[in-house]
Amino acid sequence: MTVQETPLKRRLFGRERYLAALLGAVLLCPLVVAAFLRPDDCGHGTHQQLGLPPCTFEVLFGKPCPSCGSTTAFAYVVRGRFSEALRANVGGTLLAGLFAVAVPWLFGSAAIGRWLVLAPSGPRVAVTAVVFAVIMVVDWVIRLASG
Repeated sequence: MTVQETPLKRRLFGRERYLAALLGAVLLCPLVVAAFLRPDDCGHGTHQQLGLPPCTFEVLFGKPCPSCGSTTAFAYVVRGRFSEALRANVGGTLLAGLFAVAVPWLFGSAAIGRWLVLAPSGPRVAVTAVVFAVIMVVDWVIRLASG
């Protein structure tokens, strides 16, 4: 990168474009799967439609785990039912929203060969991951306290 070249103007070549498109496709998969699932009325358990077992944490301890309701939240988000998604799992709702924004950003960036709007960085990714983890834990504690 030259001195005058900003991260947004820096061209993406070969491998970077391929990786952006690949990550976009990976993040699109859970959204597509969620579109084929019927959100469970109780707010969690939607993942069992995929042949997965009930949450082991809930089976062992009788309480939901921090990610309980995330699949249900994804299923609600792809239907535009955000209040139900938030009730199912706040972190899962925000993650589904992040995926929904990241997919076109990644595909668009790969297509035009430069980052659209914002260039990714290690610190941004780390802060985002920590924020999501904190939100999921806080949401979990609130659900445990109220239920």
